[in-house]
Amino acid sequence: MEDKKNKNQLNIELNEEVGQGIYSNLAVITHSASEFVMDFIRVMPGLPKAQVKSRVVVTPEHAKRLMMALQDNIKRYEAMHGPIKNIDEGQPGGNIPMNFGSTPQA
Repeated sequence: MEDKKNKNQLNIELNEEVGQGIYSNLAVITHSASEFVMDFIRVMPGLPKAQVKSRVVVTPEHAKRLMMALQDNIKRYEAMHGPIKNIDEGQPGGNIPMNFGSTPQA
């Protein structure tokens, strides 16, 4: 029985560079009939351009599994830490603040 368990186990390697992660405060998601494209972007105050830091392309089936995994993790997070502040759910992607709450000064 234990042999069967080990055969179904996936060994995942996370190297140090990827393990550091990429910070993103904006995501743009597009799709075609066969794939979803997720661009993770870093918007910084005072800079006229935002850079795409990572692009992830997945199948529609995997996109749905990702959505369900995020929903599950958000429920668990909120059970432990309380509700996440609501976003404007009337807008696709929510109400995205782009002003960082302050005006840059020299």
